[in-house]
Amino acid sequence: MTDTRREQPSPGAERAADRPAGLDNLTLARKEGWRSFVDAPARSQPEPLTTKDLRRLGDDALADYNQRRRVWHANLGPIKTPQLAGLHEDLWDIVDSNVQDGDKAKGAIAIDAFPGLGKTTSVLAFAKQFHLREIAENGAFTADGHERWPVCRVGLTGNTGMKDFNRAMLEYFGHPGHQRGTTAQFAHRALDCMLSCAVRVLIVDDLHFLRWRATSGIEVSNQFKYIANEFPVTLVLIGVGLAERGLFSEGDSYTNAVLAQTGRRTTALDMRPFTVDTDAGRREWRQMLLAIEQRLALSEKHPGMLADELSDYLFARSTGHIGSLMTLINRGCQRAVRTGCEHLSQDLLDGVKNDAAAETARRELDAAIQARRLSTRVAPARCLAG
Repeated sequence: MTDTRREQPSPGAERAADRPAGLDNLTLARKEGWRSFVDAPARSQPEPLTTKDLRRLGDDALADYNQRRRVWHANLGPIKTPQLAGLHEDLWDIVDSNVQDGDKAKGAIAIDAFPGLGKTTSVLAFAKQFHLREIAENGAFTADGHERWPVCRVGLTGNTGMKDFNRAMLEYFGHPGHQRGTTAQFAHRALDCMLSCAVRVLIVDDLHFLRWRATSGIEVSNQFKYIANEFPVTLVLIGVGLAERGLFSEGDSYTNAVLAQTGRRTTALDMRPFTVDTDAGRREWRQMLLAIEQRLALSEKHPGMLADELSDYLFARSTGHIGSLMTLINRGCQRAVRTGCEHLSQDLLDGVKNDAAAETARRELDAAIQARRLSTRVAPARCLAG
């Protein structure tokens, strides 16, 4: 028999227990982890301290403060950008409209965009809100006494077939029958889980890992149609280059015809990078930098540190991709705290490495900014003569 008694925590563990627990790497693959993600309290930003305040702290207090800042800077998002807000509006429209009777197939959603634009982060933020709304309106248990799980998430790998896909859904629910069975048996068990737990949104992440024109891609495409017909859920598919891979293909061949039917039932959404070739785009970029600036826990930060002094530089380093920007800001803050610099500057960030794609694309943007062919600066408002 398993011993569930707890050991007495050490004094150091008591202090750590007051902090929000980090989420493990399997959080989104299991329903219990999903609940941890949904129910996790919002992190509290470390209290602002001046450099003089930091010097007054004892060694233990300083170590604790810096540890909290490390965790805080590593989890700054999600930032409510115009892209995230627009995607959420579309998701609410489609999911809330998918309350048709059971004899009608529900429309699916495919979010197709380049890496580093926040697709998964944005969808998870929406799914968290949806989960909380469903629980608030309908309760944590169904009328039959089953746990209510409004959201299920499945991540795909490069060799996912139909059987693997069905098994992944069962593993999310911890179903005891996920190890043995046929493809059809796994599908029926997954349907039973979805119905019993009142699932309304099924998220399928990393869909681009499938080879759509190979056998496994056709099988999973057929599975998506089966889910749309039989499961009371809205499919949310997330991937890169889905259109190019044939998700929405039209054609006369059997392969294209099968995939085209998926396309007819699927609404394609995207997320765009930040651009600075218009005043509206430059204002969006500036507003985001101001929002990030307010969240930084650095004793020497000051108004305009990002939005004024580093605006062009950060755009070139990130190429307008929020994922690359947040990576650079996070790593820069870690270095600023560790070295005692306590603010972000070009000199400090020049020593911080970013993702390979951003670093490769940076050269062309740097050249355009230096030649004044490109700028992130917002044009001053013009006064009209009376």
